[in-house]
Amino acid sequence: MTKNHPSLRKTVSNADLYSEPSPAPRQGSLSRAFTTTAPHRPRNPFVQAQTQSAQRLARLHADPRELPIDRFGRLVPENHRHSIAAPYSSNLIDLNEEFDGVKQEQQSPPPVPPKIPEIPAYERPQQVREKESPEKYTKPFTDFMTANPTVFHAVDAVAKDLEKAGYKKLSERDHWELKQGGKYYVGRNGSSLIAFSIGDDYEAGNGAAIVAGHIDALTAKLKPISNLRTKAGYVQLGVAPYAGALNSTWWDRDLGIGGRVLVKENGKIVTKLVKLDWPIARIPTLAPHFGAAAVGPFNKETQMVPIVGLDNSDIGSANEEGEFKASLLGGEGTFAATQPPRLVKVISEELGIRDHSTIVNWELELFDVQPAQLGGLSKEFIFAGRIDDKLCSWAAIQALLNTTTSSSSQIKLVALFDDEEVGSLLRQGAHSNFLPSILTRIVDGFASSSTPSLLARTYANSFIVSSDVIHAVNPNFLNAYLENHSPRLNVGPAVSADSNAHMTTDAVSTAIFQRCVDRDVGTRTQDPKLQVFQIRNDSRSGGT
Repeated sequence: MTKNHPSLRKTVSNADLYSEPSPAPRQGSLSRAFTTTAPHRPRNPFVQAQTQSAQRLARLHADPRELPIDRFGRLVPENHRHSIAAPYSSNLIDLNEEFDGVKQEQQSPPPVPPKIPEIPAYERPQQVREKESPEKYTKPFTDFMTANPTVFHAVDAVAKDLEKAGYKKLSERDHWELKQGGKYYVGRNGSSLIAFSIGDDYEAGNGAAIVAGHIDALTAKLKPISNLRTKAGYVQLGVAPYAGALNSTWWDRDLGIGGRVLVKENGKIVTKLVKLDWPIARIPTLAPHFGAAAVGPFNKETQMVPIVGLDNSDIGSANEEGEFKASLLGGEGTFAATQPPRLVKVISEELGIRDHSTIVNWELELFDVQPAQLGGLSKEFIFAGRIDDKLCSWAAIQALLNTTTSSSSQIKLVALFDDEEVGSLLRQGAHSNFLPSILTRIVDGFASSSTPSLLARTYANSFIVSSDVIHAVNPNFLNAYLENHSPRLNVGPAVSADSNAHMTTDAVSTAIFQRCVDRDVGTRTQDPKLQVFQIRNDSRSGGT
């Protein structure tokens, strides 16, 4: 109708994309128009519909079980293909159709039909799965985020959860004895982890269901020699940005310090995790009163240097610009001597280290100490730093922990990689041989003889999901998003598409995701919807 009646067309604006969806249409529609093939006027279908409705209403009151009812307990109209107000008859044809080779003249739209009394539906209990409380997952997730601010803490926490669930730790250096129904995990560098379970009916050559994400996040790492000379009475810390860190969001944050420390104990070097989770460092902004100097751009090497303490001992000395003071902790030539003395002392106290010279090295980073928490009027949001991509990593592990190996002939595997934010090129990144080597060893463990064809079959029978966070729509910048490609929160999962192959999404993988979403329709209070994200042609693309 709208094609031939411009007055009935809906004017589409950018705001329509973000408006609430229209209510679902009633059974059938007025998508067909009335045309005649004879000179006489057709009978009034609305009077006929009222008569039929009254008859069916009387039958319903007599015995509701005699009328057809769908699986949702709703009454099925007799002419269910069309509206009750416009029942199908032989003189209804589509617009623009030709009858006997002659194009029919279009008549005016039919008048609005009179209101028909609603027919009460025969109520039946619906099989709806009870919706799980969001706190079942949100509280454990926010606790995980607060307790594990660095990549080393996060991987260590995941490993502990796996061991509690019966997963056995494997070493890449050892021989593996794998079995059907077994559950295992492997770590690399303390910053990457692969966990997998083997189905009870698994055979070499069968496929693997894989979810892969990255567990690293943007941060600022301490430089190898982080001790700096004091300036204007301030003790500062030498740091370097990891990926896109030290941007505008790092100004005036309460920053803690954490990571791993390598310590010599009993002739061996062991790794210990440390977390100083109180505000230690801050990168202060310049007050706007100073004009242009406070606007930027800013130099990350000289103007974004964290302040960690005060030292005015240089006042009255010949050099009040500050001087470099070599630390005597640990003795000359030790690692501790190259680091800020007070930081060495605090970390030693935290880890129970008495001899500073036993500190061989460390990998430390800054992190925002604000805890992860729920927000919003109804606590529908999660406010947390480093959510990219610990959100998908944590969710993937929870999914694996809630699966079973019974009646399964596949490998179920979750891979959590480090270094995604800087290209994934290191030995613990996704471009390394970490994942291929794990799959190869699994296949070899069940094959009578190692053959390349079995591994090739495994790859051909497998499916991998590259799992990462994507941009939810920002209501304050709608013009930055591509229309119809702007995911909303709490609506459903989103797939990210890119015409230049920065993403792995294609029609086949999207169809598989759609099938997963469809299986959840009708089982929750609100049905999920598969969403899609793609950038505008005039924007830059990320990748994963």
